[in-house]
Amino acid sequence: MIYEFLNYFFFGFHTVVVLFNTFGWIFRRTRKWNLITLSFTAFSWFVLGIWYGWGYCFCTDWHWQVREKLGYHDQSRSYIHFLILKITGINFPIQLVETVTMIVFLVSIIMSAWLNTRDYSRTMQKHAS
Repeated sequence: MIYEFLNYFFFGFHTVVVLFNTFGWIFRRTRKWNLITLSFTAFSWFVLGIWYGWGYCFCTDWHWQVREKLGYHDQSRSYIHFLILKITGINFPIQLVETVTMIVFLVSIIMSAWLNTRDYSRTMQKHAS
């Protein structure tokens, strides 16, 4: 019973995090949190990835463990690929999904960092005058 709950929780939570990482930089009120979640994602992919494999995500790892307990063995090496397949039924080539995921991530983190820096500069200029 707990594993069924955790399976649904991870589907929901992880999907929200992915969407927030992708679009959270657009809204001024969420930019700081967006940069934080993108930084956690980068840390997981690139730092923890040194030990666990490139693109490692602890959230994905935990979800896979839950799904294994439930008897599912449908994991992909890419959570985004897995999510697209589960939601749409379309089995895009894994390399395509990983490339698009990386491009979207890079655009998101660049935009978030740039807009957060710009917002901070404007706030400092406002306080200085």
